[in-house]
Amino acid sequence: MIKRWGSLELGPATREAYGRALAELGAENPRIVVLDADLSKSTSTSSFSKANKERFFDVGIPEANLVSVAAGLAAGGFIPFASSFASFLVCKGHEQLRVCCAYMNLNCKFVGSHGGISLGEDGPSQQSIEDVALAACLPGFTVAVPADEVATRALIRAAAEHEGPVYIRVGRPRAPRIYASGERFSFGRAKTLSDGNDVAVIANGLMVATACRAAELAERRGVQVRVIDCHTAKPLDEAAIAMAAEETGAIVVAEEHLVRGGLGSAVAQVAARRRPVPMEFVGLEDTFAESGTPEELFRAHGLTGEHLLGAVFRVLERKAQPGTT
Repeated sequence: MIKRWGSLELGPATREAYGRALAELGAENPRIVVLDADLSKSTSTSSFSKANKERFFDVGIPEANLVSVAAGLAAGGFIPFASSFASFLVCKGHEQLRVCCAYMNLNCKFVGSHGGISLGEDGPSQQSIEDVALAACLPGFTVAVPADEVATRALIRAAAEHEGPVYIRVGRPRAPRIYASGERFSFGRAKTLSDGNDVAVIANGLMVATACRAAELAERRGVQVRVIDCHTAKPLDEAAIAMAAEETGAIVVAEEHLVRGGLGSAVAQVAARRRPVPMEFVGLEDTFAESGTPEELFRAHGLTGEHLLGAVFRVLERKAQPGTT
């Protein structure tokens, strides 16, 4: 059944869910250490630091060094979780992520907080619109973008158990509750939230709730939408994508990210290889965002339920034309 937009209450921000999961894991596993770049209150790692002062390291603002220190701790047998704003962590630390972590295949976990343009008023210098693409291009990295508190806590636990480098993006604003407590998650296994057969909307992060909103609007107009939470951008759930392509014949991908290089590009590769169908992409075009509230920015850059609904009807129009992809 479609997750009704009206029934989606706001939960905590996914960054807050990350902090709570981290504090729980710290109490359970003495190998877990946490690093931050002078932003522990914002990234919500402060709760871990209060309970585990000897396993918390604030390296200051040189994010490249943050990544290198995490790599050293991983090489020493620890399980480091290193956090900063996503734009700083991934952009400034990319060389270290590549050489120190990916090339060495070290067991490092990186959490980019305040991801996407929903960071809002802080402006384009701090809005990460390319972090998923930059992380996913690194060999061996697992990359995830959870939609809500439950998904975040589960995927942070999965990261702690996973052997190898992981990047997880979390956000600043409160996130609508999509999942009931106790829902299980695994990297590479998408969640199907509704089983419509007219068109599939594949999304992650805050755009999952937006996809639910668009599905509700489409249902009122007689269109059945399959909503898929592709929380793991790498590795993708190729089986779910191929099945959606085969059974619906049309796909829309929605993400709070540049449309090039992120989830949409990865889904398109799968569809092209396994079952080509007409596709539309909802995300940021070849542009930076501006300073504004999350709501203003989502409207300005076409990331609302109404915009997504428009993409649904555009792809359905192409689907109705024989031979169109």
